[in-house]
Amino acid sequence: MISYAPFWKTLKRKKITTYILREKYHISPSILTRMKNNEYLNMRTVEDFCKILNCRLEDIAEYIPDE
Repeated sequence: MISYAPFWKTLKRKKITTYILREKYHISPSILTRMKNNEYLNMRTVEDFCKILNCRLEDIAEYIPDE
């Protein structure tokens, strides 16, 4: 499973709100909802987040193996 928990930590660390993502960077609320639910995002979206947040891929998502 892919978890976007690192994304939320990165947002907090960078002091960027979801409001800023929506208004300044035109990130769709549905993308943020999918991230909250750990649902699929295409790599282009993940890359966009890396650029916006000036961070690495592992600051956005992590793989959690099934047990």
